[in-house]
Amino acid sequence: MKAIRVAQYGQFKGFVFEDLPSPVPGKGEVLIKVAGSGVNPVDWKVLSGAMKAFIPLELPFTPGVEVAGRVMALGEGVSTLSVGDEVFGFINIVGGYATEVVASADRLAHRPNQLTALQASGVPAVSLTAWQALHEHSQIKAGQRVLIHGAAGGVGSIAVQLARIAGATVIATASAANHDYLQKLGASQLIDYTQTRFETVVEPVDVVLDLVGGDTQTRSWAVLKPGGVLVSPVSPPDANQAMAANATGKHFATRSDAAQLNNIAGLFESGELTIEVHVLPLSEAEEALRKSMGRHLQGKLVLDASL
Repeated sequence: MKAIRVAQYGQFKGFVFEDLPSPVPGKGEVLIKVAGSGVNPVDWKVLSGAMKAFIPLELPFTPGVEVAGRVMALGEGVSTLSVGDEVFGFINIVGGYATEVVASADRLAHRPNQLTALQASGVPAVSLTAWQALHEHSQIKAGQRVLIHGAAGGVGSIAVQLARIAGATVIATASAANHDYLQKLGASQLIDYTQTRFETVVEPVDVVLDLVGGDTQTRSWAVLKPGGVLVSPVSPPDANQAMAANATGKHFATRSDAAQLNNIAGLFESGELTIEVHVLPLSEAEEALRKSMGRHLQGKLVLDASL
């Protein structure tokens, strides 16, 4: 097998694409021949060393939290999957930028037939983030109004669709170039954040999903209804500002959840959810991470493990 290897934290150049022995699945695990690996902000956050205090890693390591591919071998006790199954999942905090990976069977779901393997490789992390933000932390309901910042990116584009499926009215901030795309996904009101301060045009909302942080998050309290929720996987909302707004602020880290991923897979299978992916070869992981850091992609960036 081949894998991207990172020898030191903070190294954004000189990645090594090297041959390694094939991993062997342990109890409850499966070996996957990887078709594609998703690229996520957490990948470059791990690489920077910002998370090493609470997620220590043995160097060198292979980045990547999600993959899609075919099951090649089963470890002891696996009964939910079979050799040959096409699967996808949020596998771990590292390990995905490789042509083969071992993953716990309980982190995987069967790939929807409506998605190619490369499309599916970009789904787990962003869709679980959006699902948990809206359904767990915000408890979104039909008839509510939801403001989504950073709506055109990987998480945002899925969140727009999930909110629309839930029966909410979706307001989205994004650059003008992404407005047609977001309107097709289900956004009712579109705000070009480069030209307009959203708080001057947005009527009060029940939920703010903040995928930007900083000043954008701070200004969001002004548009929340009393009792509303501001949720962000990016940065913790300020408790004093939440109290002043008579609202709730929530910060969370996405967790792998096969049951939720199966629900999400069903929405892709029915055509209610779609995803747009941009593909680079696995060998160009360094360039992919640089693009991800730019935060101006429409949809999701994935790595093709066959190239």
